[in-house]
Amino acid sequence: MQTSERYCTRAHTLGAETQLGAEFAQHTAAEVMVTRPKTLPIDTSLEEARAIFDDDLHVRMLLLVDDGVLHGTLLRTDLLSTRAPTDLALPLARLTDRTTNPDERIIAIHERLVASGRRLAVIDTNHRLLGLLCLKRHQSGFCSDEGIMARAREREAAGRPAP
Repeated sequence: MQTSERYCTRAHTLGAETQLGAEFAQHTAAEVMVTRPKTLPIDTSLEEARAIFDDDLHVRMLLLVDDGVLHGTLLRTDLLSTRAPTDLALPLARLTDRTTNPDERIIAIHERLVASGRRLAVIDTNHRLLGLLCLKRHQSGFCSDEGIMARAREREAAGRPAP
């Protein structure tokens, strides 16, 4: 089992088709989200955002937050701009199709997770960031706070600082 898989909640894989296990059918976003996602300030530059993506392939979505409020999300593809590296990343960020509410059933948003790059920010009605849904690569389970912390400890032990 690969390190990244070991740190994610396991579900079932049936044949070549990946499905969420029955244990996720009634869970909500709040129950399986990462509760301490890494966030960046809204004045993050394009250069800083690109550096984070380049440094850690596990990072699939950047969350631009000010005072607990999510102002935008960034994927690698959002940063394909020809703007200057010192320009702010926020104008390229978006929330549409990249957020969900904490009460949303996982089974109902699984397809959206797959289509959105396996990440959805979990926000309340005031756009306060509550967490991050992090669908694992095989699309059958979710990353956890414990797994992310363990990966950070591995990076540190290997002499690679956290991004």
